Amino acid sequence: MARVQAGEVQLGWREWGRGDVTVVFIHGNLASKDWIELAAPLFPTGLRVIAIDWRGCGDSDRPRPVADYSNYSMQQHAEDMLAAMDSLEVSYCHLATHSTGGIIAARMLLKQPQRFGRVFALDPVTPLGMTFNNDQIGLFRSMMTSKDLTRSIMATAASSLFVPESMAPNAVPRFREGLGDIQALFDRIIDQTFGVSEGIWIGTPVNLTREKESRELERRMAELRHPHLVLWGEWDGWIPPADLRVMADAMPDCRLVIVPGVGHSMNLERPALYAGYFGAWFGGLPATNR
Repeated sequence: MARVQAGEVQLGWREWGRGDVTVVFIHGNLASKDWIELAAPLFPTGLRVIAIDWRGCGDSDRPRPVADYSNYSMQQHAEDMLAAMDSLEVSYCHLATHSTGGIIAARMLLKQPQRFGRVFALDPVTPLGMTFNNDQIGLFRSMMTSKDLTRSIMATAASSLFVPESMAPNAVPRFREGLGDIQALFDRIIDQTFGVSEGIWIGTPVNLTREKESRELERRMAELRHPHLVLWGEWDGWIPPADLRVMADAMPDCRLVIVPGVGHSMNLERPALYAGYFGAWFGGLPATNR
């Protein structure tokens, strides 16, 4: 288990490849660096891909959350990632993000824009943030104490892996046949998810709601000039496509692609397809492309 110092915490991290072009992967909520492990061996040569666990997730430290969860804010996660990059001596890189990793990356890009090149965003939470009401936050609290509920909810983040009829309310999600390593990884992911900090379970929806209410990043989207390729799975029920269109219109260099037959997590649901998009966006770039 590799860990890197990031301010007052240590964060888990993994690395694939030894190329001259570095891509840092920022995972989503209730997730970890492992979400790209099936896709990573299919990335093109010439890339060094580094994936870093948020505080409270994966192999990272789990600081006790303060009362308002401000030590698990999107800004805090961004600062952690930048500090980890400092420790890993990554002075310039590109970014790949998934889900809530998208809004963390936006804060990284705004804080140190000269440090980054391209961005590949899979089903991202946009700079608009998201709103979670008390009932939805209560559902996260219930998930903290029930692995079966956690599995059912997390299945909706990878819907193409399951028999459609088994995704009905009060049903038990049932894998499609022939998934092999993907099914094994999903099961391991559920075990990981069940072990994250309360600062993730509750802090993430609380802090995403604050982002939505403050509108700070919404007002700054035009400053995000880095080239973005944004993918949205047409079966994704988590990220509103209208938000992605607002983002694509507001940012100077942002391309939105809708991918059929996949849900919120192409990196898990269709690793080879994810690797294909990843390689097309990052493969063949010069070592420094400022």
